Amino acid sequence: MAPLHSSLDVRVRDSVSKRIFHSVNPVGPWPGRGRCSSVLQNRRATLTASGFPQIRVLGYCCQLVGGVLVEQCPTRSEVGTRLLVVSTQLSHCRTILRLFDDLSMFVYTKQYGLGAQEEDAFVRLVSVLGNLADQLYYPCEHVAWAADARVLHVDSSRWWTLSTALWALSLLLGVARSLWMLLKLRQRLRSPTAPFTSPLPRGKRRAMEAQMQSEALSLLSNLADLANAVHWLPRGVLWAGRFPPWLVGLMGTISSILSMYQAARAGGQAEATTP
Repeated sequence: MAPLHSSLDVRVRDSVSKRIFHSVNPVGPWPGRGRCSSVLQNRRATLTASGFPQIRVLGYCCQLVGGVLVEQCPTRSEVGTRLLVVSTQLSHCRTILRLFDDLSMFVYTKQYGLGAQEEDAFVRLVSVLGNLADQLYYPCEHVAWAADARVLHVDSSRWWTLSTALWALSLLLGVARSLWMLLKLRQRLRSPTAPFTSPLPRGKRRAMEAQMQSEALSLLSNLADLANAVHWLPRGVLWAGRFPPWLVGLMGTISSILSMYQAARAGGQAEATTP
């Protein structure tokens, strides 16, 4: 999510769509948010125009390297500055691509509904609230972009703040969901076998362990993005405005690589299970 109100501002923000990649029985637009099937999640990833992970990774890597060169290597500060400019432009590119994501997000939200297919009430609650935050995020960012582009005569900073707050809320819900799922899965794996009952089949145990790994990766990805989201909130909120560019790039790079890994693994598993 990237504002346009400063041409040299390297706020390369996350695309909500990237959060839908998980592997085993993922559930929602983000690291295992206990929602619908992996088929629906992959469909949402495909439909969203901003779902180009290469742009995100490249943008954050440019910000990471550029920030390090500017701060640590004065002799190469010019190269670092140019990399930061490239990062900013890639961020703007992703912001414009997200202008076309509203419909696919709406289709996903409508298909999930109130999460009647979820057995866990907490997972259903955080999933519905997360979908709502995601859905509201897009129009807020669009208004902010239009204000920066002087298409609308409104204060863009308020809309950027609102969109960032919605993103942070969505990430918090994703973190809560992943922690809850990790706890439940761990309890199921470690609970003693009841009398006269057979232990978990090996295949099911492996699937649960794989889902735990996916949830852990999702948790790390969401935490990295959440660190940046708080940084982009107005000063005075926790560590808002205190991250140097290289640290923002590092957090974003970690999140992007984890998401790409989960997407690749999910794609491989989908091909393996296709008859």
